[in-house]
Amino acid sequence: LRSKVAIRINMAIDGQPPWSRFGFNLESGQARDAVNRLVAGDRLELAGIHSHIGTFILDPEAYGKQASKMARFANEIRAAHGIRLSFIDLGGGFASPNTLKSQYLQGEQAAPSFSRYADAICDGLAELEYPAKELPTLVLETGRALVDEAGYLITTVEANKRLPDGRRGLVLDGGVNLLFTSFWYKHDVVPAQEFRGMLEPTVMYGPLCMNIDVMRETMQFPAMSAGDRLVFRNVGAYNVTQWHQFITLRPAVVMVGTDGSVARIRRAETVADFQAIEEVPTWLR
Repeated sequence: LRSKVAIRINMAIDGQPPWSRFGFNLESGQARDAVNRLVAGDRLELAGIHSHIGTFILDPEAYGKQASKMARFANEIRAAHGIRLSFIDLGGGFASPNTLKSQYLQGEQAAPSFSRYADAICDGLAELEYPAKELPTLVLETGRALVDEAGYLITTVEANKRLPDGRRGLVLDGGVNLLFTSFWYKHDVVPAQEFRGMLEPTVMYGPLCMNIDVMRETMQFPAMSAGDRLVFRNVGAYNVTQWHQFITLRPAVVMVGTDGSVARIRRAETVADFQAIEEVPTWLR
């Protein structure tokens, strides 16, 4: 009985940084050699091929080029070994409506629609020389684009101050330890209560004792008082899986249903949670 496996491939895509750390390179012939060795060993069954060309890709045509190269490689495998793949995995990287710090346009304007990604992928996969009834399953890993808009972070203003350059600085009770994506996104931030007054240049800091703890760089924002709440939007991807308890404990997570019902799905942490898994060596007791 042979185990079914897939191999990961990396490739050159014009206009995209190379992701050559993972997988076998296509252009150098490394991927072809891997397939040949797998077949010659006769211990594994090649079921699919996989590639991932990057993250937050704003050019749908990059996927067309990727799909085309994957299709041609699948044709090559079939011609050389008679293997019909059961799936082709094009990985992830679809952009969400968030705005990257390097972007000029807002994320909602710059992020391609799913249909544009789909059109490009279908054009590339059209090069597959497979009978219609034997086409491999297409697998996509579009996690960020699916869940980013589903998450919100609610923070509370702890203090505000006037910075030496005249800007207002807000200190919040949540920092980059909770919102890791603040390092590369210009998150949309809105007050959670009614406000009035003029907008002014404002920087939003977290509570951590590090200068990198900047939740939002300078933006036009109304005056806030201690106790007011702010909502950071489109934070559903990567943050809960990468957050940590440096200086401040992680908060509760709640889910809001389509009918407006609310349920807690993760409670707030306590010091006891960390003490429970710590041990003191016998020679220190």
